[in-house]
Amino acid sequence: MRSTRIFPGLALPLLVLAAVACSGGDSPTANGTFPSTAFQTFATDKGQLNVELRLSPQPPVAGLDEVQYVVTDMATGAPVDGLDIAIVPWMPAMGHGASVTPILQPPEGNGVYHFTNVSLFMAGEWQLRTKFSGQVTDSAAPTFSVP
Repeated sequence: MRSTRIFPGLALPLLVLAAVACSGGDSPTANGTFPSTAFQTFATDKGQLNVELRLSPQPPVAGLDEVQYVVTDMATGAPVDGLDIAIVPWMPAMGHGASVTPILQPPEGNGVYHFTNVSLFMAGEWQLRTKFSGQVTDSAAPTFSVP
């Protein structure tokens, strides 16, 4: 029986290389870390809400990303809690969305809403078609590019 010997100096680099190769770009970041600066700020279609959009990673990458909305009342600037928010990642050029449903995490308060499992599966222009319901009913579709 023949054995294979790995030189001691190569063991750690080979282990790191194997871990990186197995990690793939499609796993969610699931760390809830968002930059302090908004990626984009937009008003909802009826002008009732102001929304700061943050992404993790920012800028976004093709694969699974995370999204944070910080929602404030347009008139008063006060954070808006208690909303039901649904987002659908949509690729206008292709005429379809993702087959994966984003997951809204438990409320964080102070107008902060966090989504995981946001599939931006290929490079190009994307929209986050968003419906707000609860004490405010409104919609928005912020658009951005995934390199």
